[in-house]
Amino acid sequence: MTRNIKPARRLTFFRLLGIAVFIVVLVSLVAGGLLIAHELNHSRLQAREISRYAETLKFEVSGKPNQAVVYPSHGPFDQRMGYTELPRIAERLQARGFALTGQTQFSAALMSYTQRGYFAPYREKAQAGFALMDCRDASLYRFRYPFHAYSDFAAVPRRVAQSLLFIENRDLLDASRPALNPAVDWVRFGRAGIGQLGRMVDADLDAPGGSTLATQIEKYRHSPDGITHNAREKLRQMVSASVRAYQDGEDTLPARERLVADYLNTVPLSAASGYGEVNGLGDGLWVWFGADFAQVNAALSREDGDDEALAAQGLAMRQVVALMIAHRRPSYYLARGRDDLVQLTGSYLRLLAEAGVISSRLSEAARAQTLVFRDQASDPARHPTVTGKGAGAVRSRVAGLLGTSLYGLDRMDVDVSSTLNRDLQHAVSDYLARLSDPAFAAEQGLIGERMLGPTSLGAVRYSFNLVERAAGGNRVRVQTDTTDQPLDINEGSKLELGSTAKLRVLATYLEIVAELHERYSTRDKEALRAVELARRDRLSRWAVDYLAAADDRALPAMLEAALERRFSASPDESFFTGGGLHTFGNFNNKDNHRSPTVREALQASINLPFVRLMREIVRYSMYQVPGSTAKLLEDSEDPRRAEYLARFADREGQTFLRRFWRKYQGLTPDAMRAQLLDGLRPSADRLSTVFRYLDPAAPPAALARFLGERLGDAQMSEAQIAQLFSRHAPAAFDLPDRGYVARLHPLELWLVAYRTAHPDATLGAALEASENERQAVYRWLFRTRFKRAQDVRIDTMLEVEAFLDIHRRWARMGYPFEHLVPSLATALGSSGDRPAALAELMGIIINDGVRLPTARIEGFRFAADTPYETQFTRRRAEGERVMAPEVATALRHALSEVVESGTARRLAGAFELADGTVLTLGGKTGTGDNRIVLAGDRTGPALNRTATFVFYLGPRHYGTLTAYVLGPNAAGYRFTSALPVQILKSMGPVLLPYLAPEMVAGCRAD
Repeated sequence: MTRNIKPARRLTFFRLLGIAVFIVVLVSLVAGGLLIAHELNHSRLQAREISRYAETLKFEVSGKPNQAVVYPSHGPFDQRMGYTELPRIAERLQARGFALTGQTQFSAALMSYTQRGYFAPYREKAQAGFALMDCRDASLYRFRYPFHAYSDFAAVPRRVAQSLLFIENRDLLDASRPALNPAVDWVRFGRAGIGQLGRMVDADLDAPGGSTLATQIEKYRHSPDGITHNAREKLRQMVSASVRAYQDGEDTLPARERLVADYLNTVPLSAASGYGEVNGLGDGLWVWFGADFAQVNAALSREDGDDEALAAQGLAMRQVVALMIAHRRPSYYLARGRDDLVQLTGSYLRLLAEAGVISSRLSEAARAQTLVFRDQASDPARHPTVTGKGAGAVRSRVAGLLGTSLYGLDRMDVDVSSTLNRDLQHAVSDYLARLSDPAFAAEQGLIGERMLGPTSLGAVRYSFNLVERAAGGNRVRVQTDTTDQPLDINEGSKLELGSTAKLRVLATYLEIVAELHERYSTRDKEALRAVELARRDRLSRWAVDYLAAADDRALPAMLEAALERRFSASPDESFFTGGGLHTFGNFNNKDNHRSPTVREALQASINLPFVRLMREIVRYSMYQVPGSTAKLLEDSEDPRRAEYLARFADREGQTFLRRFWRKYQGLTPDAMRAQLLDGLRPSADRLSTVFRYLDPAAPPAALARFLGERLGDAQMSEAQIAQLFSRHAPAAFDLPDRGYVARLHPLELWLVAYRTAHPDATLGAALEASENERQAVYRWLFRTRFKRAQDVRIDTMLEVEAFLDIHRRWARMGYPFEHLVPSLATALGSSGDRPAALAELMGIIINDGVRLPTARIEGFRFAADTPYETQFTRRRAEGERVMAPEVATALRHALSEVVESGTARRLAGAFELADGTVLTLGGKTGTGDNRIVLAGDRTGPALNRTATFVFYLGPRHYGTLTAYVLGPNAAGYRFTSALPVQILKSMGPVLLPYLAPEMVAGCRAD
């Protein structure tokens, strides 16, 4: 017995030990399972560890550029906000005069996190967009997208939030689980996983999705194309959503509530024609159903009402639920799948009632309503974009700087600081708008001779531009006009502004005098007498004679003498210009027998002295420009003529061809053609000869359409069209003759035709292809037969070349267009101008000849309070000297005399500050009457009438004021530049508070 007991005891011990181990393992497994289940249900461990990790994912804005930042490269949200474009934008802005002055710097942990491809965690913006601020940070324009949004979760009606949760994420707001990870619903995720396995067996199996609201938001905001391409992308969404949920700590309930509001505010709901992308419930209700967001929310926030109120609530509920379902396939359900959407909506409304989310009465009322979609064709969804002209001009300029469209700009997360003064902008705009009121206009002194009539006020439009000179650049403070069109007259127009062109002529004249002074002032009298000058170069001859006789050879004295030169005001002379004989008249016939000084002619705005002065400038350019054809032509007996001609023609032709190449560089064929035609003074012959050269195979009907577009109301008969078509046939003229008829340089015409046929050609290819044309253009100049006819052509070509040089001078001083009309009429405004460009010239004059950039934008702040915040500030510019300071001084004095005793004398002493200081005021007036010219007849149909005053006002401010009438009715108006002068005077009380040096209402100091 004793020998058998020991083995039995040993067996019992091991059995008990095994049982104990089994129990321990079982308990451990059960405990582990319970712990895992608890973690999956309550996320305690995730909350602790992920929140600790999220605390290390920091960023801060640094005052200098750095490389410690990773910008997103994809994602619809990041693309729309402009975040993906920030590296490109930084390059563009830094190349255009802006300095990078602020940029976020990532912590090491955040750098590592984002470099692994995860989405940076931060409080993302449900609404954002372009904001434009004035010089004091007051709002000028603010665009927010989406247009409608809930401010926070508390603003979401209970029915809306609970319906969304029922459809998408039912346990998201479970308050009993404060640390819940909203990125993963394990039950839902498991079902989705099983469903995906099933689809491996049956591809047609309808597998449920595993996305929570949190991962859906990550997907449509940040994933490429807003979709989940693979399992790796799904994992990235889950990780990113988890980290984002715990960035504020372990308690995620506030973050989960924000998820509901964010989803409702930003969920993609396809796109509508004329509106663009639709995001968010509020915009979706407006675009797809024409429903008012505020009214829908008000209806669904109330308890169930009576029959009528309940019907309205039912319709609102049906529309809301329809959009919650439509998100799954928005492009389908909101287009060709609308019938399916109607059925699904009805089913979900029934389920919502069964689940107790909404009452049975509301469910029945909702199902009884018809889901009516907005007719986008007859009733398109458009939100008005309200911008003033100044803000509109800056907005367009910003879009150009950033290389985006206005649509794209409005949806970018960017704040822009402008130079405009909002209060002054509004005050001036309101004042100008009131001028259409007869009583107010009469009170301001605008009714009378050479002004306006009380019945004709409504058609007159006004534009005003005020710029302030400041260190580092000029700043536009006001830019406005009274049109209701998007075109900005100040910057986007080409108007004949009449005698304001005399200011450009005078500036060019004095600039040439300064050149001649530099060239000859160091020579003694004997050397000056020995200077050989062309007989027709009277300007150089005057300069040499003056310096030979003057006791005071200083430049200021010579400029004063130049202003005292006298020119005849007689209209009896015919001037050969623009390829023909022309006569000009003075505004006041009493001036016809005078010979005023240049100074007096400027004060009284007398035309003929400036026409003669322009002729001197043209002839100076003919003879003084290096390589001038005019010098070659004077010696007709030169035995080397033929050899020299070939070399000269090739060199000269290449020079002009290169110049024209630069003029049209980067333009499409249509844009080149438009620019060429815009430079023509419109006449049937000129337009026809260009058309037949550029489109030799086009039929007569095409010519008729072309002339109709270019000549407006000037309709032509079939017989006239046929005659023009035949007269300007390709074989009728060679290239030089065609250029002569069109009043264009022949090589410019050839280049546009060549570039149109060969849009990808290089300059080298164009030079090679034009060898024969370059010789042909100049060969005819040196034939001896019919010398008088040749001289006429020679003068025409020389004038064209001279105006190319004059244009170069004007462009340096801000002239905005690519060409001048080669005619002495340019002295009277025939080449057109822009108010803003005239203001720029005035800025050069008051800044002692230095051209500073005219700024409308001070700085940018992109992606404020995000990991991608980037700031730019406009660099201070040193400016470019384009005018001798002595010339600028002489011009200021001459312009002040226009106010003291000339055409603007009603302004003398008009601007007096509160301390009694009278601001010095100077300027130039001009009146333009722009008409279509038919066969040289200047009485053709009117296009517009303008009256302009370009001025400087005190030591810091300058600008322009223009009154104009557009269209055929302009012929009935007789106002002159006295009108804008009087308006500026009467506007004094509006402007004066902003002109004082110590003004409180001014812009922030530099």
